[in-house]
Amino acid sequence: MNPILKNTIAVVAGIVVGSFVNMGIIMISGSIIPPPAGADVTTMEGLKESLHLFEPRHFIFPFLAHALGTLVGAFVAAKIAATYRITFAIIIGCVFLIGGITNVIMLPSPFWFTLLDLGGAYFPMGYLGGKLAVGKKTN
Repeated sequence: MNPILKNTIAVVAGIVVGSFVNMGIIMISGSIIPPPAGADVTTMEGLKESLHLFEPRHFIFPFLAHALGTLVGAFVAAKIAATYRITFAIIIGCVFLIGGITNVIMLPSPFWFTLLDLGGAYFPMGYLGGKLAVGKKTN
């Protein structure tokens, strides 16, 4: 297969699989840590209005969704890529970081969570996913 086509498929597959992991974790999060009483988390407006009710524990699953979605997406991209596997894993981290920044703009969160999320869930997990996929290889 043409390496450019294979690398393109790697990026698309990484984004799609990582997004599914992210949404899957978000979908189950409310059944594990229920939202605060009176919080409407079904719409963006309801979430914005009730964010002040959230405790630190309510941010565990959003962080896990962002970090694990990026990790799995980067792993998939690095496994599929024909060349520059770590680079393509980091590209997945960049794509998910853009999503994270967009989310912070649309849905302001506590500063500590924004810092943790943007600093810890995207580039580090993208790199780690790539390293896990390639093993001891350095490309």
